[in-house]
This record gives sequence, C-alpha cells and structure tokens, in this order.
Amino acid sequence: SLAVSPAAGPADERVETRVAGLSPEQPVTLRAVAADGRGCLFQSCAHYRADSRGELHLGTDASHGGDYPGVEPMGLFWSLAPAGMERPYQRLVPRSIGDPMKVEVLVHQGHSPPGAIPGPVVAKAEVERWFMAPGVRRIRLKEGVVRGSLFLPPGDGPFPGVVDMYGDEGGLVEFRSSLLATRGFAALSLPYFDFEDLPKVMKEFRLEYFEQAARFLQRHPKVKGPGIGVIGTGKGAELALSMITFLPEVVAAVSVSGCSSNTVADLHYGKMTLPGLRFDMNKVSVSDTGVFDIFEALDDPANPANSPSTIPIEKAEGHFLLVVGENDRMWKSSLYAELAIKRLRQHGKENFELLSYPGAGHRIDPSFTPFCQVAMDRVLGVPVLGGGESKAHAHAQEHSWGKIQEFLHLHLG
Repeated sequence: SLAVSPAAGPADERVETRVAGLSPEQPVTLRAVAADGRGCLFQSCAHYRADSRGELHLGTDASHGGDYPGVEPMGLFWSLAPAGMERPYQRLVPRSIGDPMKVEVLVHQGHSPPGAIPGPVVAKAEVERWFMAPGVRRIRLKEGVVRGSLFLPPGDGPFPGVVDMYGDEGGLVEFRSSLLATRGFAALSLPYFDFEDLPKVMKEFRLEYFEQAARFLQRHPKVKGPGIGVIGTGKGAELALSMITFLPEVVAAVSVSGCSSNTVADLHYGKMTLPGLRFDMNKVSVSDTGVFDIFEALDDPANPANSPSTIPIEKAEGHFLLVVGENDRMWKSSLYAELAIKRLRQHGKENFELLSYPGAGHRIDPSFTPFCQVAMDRVLGVPVLGGGESKAHAHAQEHSWGKIQEFLHLHLG
C-alpha cells in the first residue's frame, strides 16, 4: 500500500509518503507523473529499498538512484521534468491556478533507470497540489492603466499587501501571488508587458505605472497600511528595487536574482531616466547541444561608464531582502547583490538581509516548484541556461520561501 498525506493541500507544503506491505529489503522505483495545462507530461523517479519490515518512509529513507540521491521527502516533486517524448526545456508551472495540479505517485517493482520502462506497478496514489486555498478570492484588474490579478485571503483582513512581479518572460504569472494569498497576504500579480493592452515588448517603462499599482493596493480596504511590500524575480526584482527607492508607499522589497542597475529597457519617472544596461550578443556562448549561456553578456554595472543605470537604492527608507543563487548562470546576481550591499553600506545603511545559496540557479520559486536548469526563453526563442544543481536549488527554494514570508510579515505587520 502507498499513502501520501495530505492527499490534497497547498503546493508549497510538504507531504509524507509511506509504502507498506513490501518484502523485506525489496527494491522498488517510486515515480511521480503530472501534466501541465497543455497536456505536456512531466515525470520523476527514485530508487528505494524497503526496510526489514517491508516498509518505506521518504522522510527518513534514502534514495539510492534515479533523479536524486539521499533523504529527500519532496524529491519526487521538485525533480519533475519533461518526459522523454516531450519537448525538453519546459517549466512545470501552472497556467490556471484555480485548478489543482494532480500528481500521481506510483510504486514499481525493481530499480529502473530514468527514461527506461519501469517494472510492474504494485501501488499508486493521487495527490492534489493547490495554488489557491479554499476561500482565496481572485479579482481580475483593470484599474486605470493597471492590469493584473488581485488575490485576497479568506476573512475580513486587513492583510499585509504585496505587489508580485516576474521577469522578462512577460505576461501574467499568478502562482506565487495565489500562494502568498494562501499564506495570508493580499497579493497583486502585476504584469508589465505582453499582456492585454500593455506594451508588447520591453522597450521602455514608466515608473508611474508601478506607482499606480502600489497606490491601488495600498488604498484597498482589505490591505493593512501604511506601507506595502513588493517581490520580484529577475527583471521584476530590479523593478522592485526601483519601486522601494522612488515610491514612499513601498516599505519592503524582496529581490530574487535581481540586478542593482536598471537593465534592457529605459525606466522613466517624471523627468528622470535610468538607462537600461544592454546585452552584448557577441558575449553569448552556445553549447554543442544548442543551449545559450548569457552569463557574460550584460554590460558590467560596476563599470563607472554605466553608473547612470545604477538604481540609487540608498534613497530608500524601507528594507531589502536580497535572494541569490550562487550558481545563477542567467547573470551575475551574487555580484549584483554585493554591489547593492556595498552601496547601502557606503551610505551608512544596514537596512538589508542577504540570502545567498550555494548551488542554486536563477529562478528561485516557492517551495517544491520543479527545478529547471535550462528553460526556453520566450524573448529569444532558444534554450537558455539558468544554472543550479537540482537538490541545492530545491533546498534554497524551501528555505527562502519561509524567510520571504517572515521578512514581509516583519515589515508589513
């Protein structure tokens, strides 16, 4: 028999997986299988041996092979990757966060390597992973020029308010906002290009758009004041740094794998402009398998010639949480965090915390989000190396997700 509990629960919560009724020392392969919104199949596997009682507990027993080694209670979830017949380099992120992600967990006889046809199934169970807890409300926004989705926790509130932004993939990415609402935050998932009537590409941005979003959230009757928080990944992180620097409404900023200078698209605010650092495509290397490595391609923010692009974060009155993976290959986020900290310290500021994770890559998402070392870049249309090693990255996601929530509660009440 196979028991996975809870059988339904939030996607950022651990489950407990136990197998009973095997022969003593029996070798088995555990597999997880899930499909995304487009029907693309993802799977993972690990090799285990039953104990002397014919039992197995993923919380204490080690995997001896497959997609990860060692004791990893959630390894089957974070190592989910496109099945052999699917296009590689796809991320398993929910397109529709209203529907739970269904994951089937199977126990097969014997040890079968990843990609091989597994042995006969001896037990199976289905798990539902929610991105919205029951009672969370999702409100689609058309407020002046602002677009997006507002997620409100159940109850009267008021709740701490957070603006949530992703990177250069564009569009509306909702799953982190819906999980934040599941955890008690009023979260505004804010797209800033390639969505509805927003600009199609990242050419230039006006901070006034982000200011309107911040003011809308701050004034919402369900949002605790006086200040709000902002969390961003990649390009979104750097926009978060600009928001806390220039907008008094924003008192806490979480930068995940961000740059301390403005990049790619010029940012205007009133008469001020922060020019965007550029990518030099001559500095991109391509592997034999056609994977693009853009690690060296961004203009150097530490070069004095690029100082007009630096975000003057020392002007911020609020608090910063910088989250970086030391094996980020998308760009040098560890270095950019060092530059940000140096700048704050030069101005006598200690209003920051740094979470720096050895072995973690670029996209540090909520706990148990499947690791994706190489992903198709929507802008370039080619696979780009994000870096990281699956186990270290998974541990970074779980640790940072708890710390991000603590930081936001501390500074937003």
